Amino acid sequence: MADWELFDQVGEVVRGSAPRDLGNLHLRIHRAGVKAWFGDPEPPREHYEAQLISADIVTEARSSALEIGFHAEHRAEADNEAVVERLRAREAAWRGELGEDAIVGAFLGRGSWRRISELWLDPELDDTDAALEVGVRLVEYMRALEPLRR
Repeated sequence: MADWELFDQVGEVVRGSAPRDLGNLHLRIHRAGVKAWFGDPEPPREHYEAQLISADIVTEARSSALEIGFHAEHRAEADNEAVVERLRAREAAWRGELGEDAIVGAFLGRGSWRRISELWLDPELDDTDAALEVGVRLVEYMRALEPLRR
């Protein structure tokens, strides 16, 4: 399955299972992933994403990694840190749902951005259940973090 097709299917899983009470869901599918957010039609600096990352950036991977989670991509590093610190202060509320695989830290490949996300090293994305598994996990991040962001 081509990456574009995989992420199109991930988007459909997210569209079908994201909680309606979180607001108007928007998706942007791209060759290497899917970005999701609530509210305004334009993608905000804070969003959820599932994306492929090369082994050049994730050196633990042989070929690639799939990152799934939340991103803060404001221009100012201090703004990104503030977003993540607010969520870290409420970690007890989300850690049980997301588990220990959810890493709070610098964005992969751009140190001024921040993330709460996990990596699947060298994932088998041709598996028939891959899109479902990725989409469900992305929605778990939305369920756990989005209410705390508001």
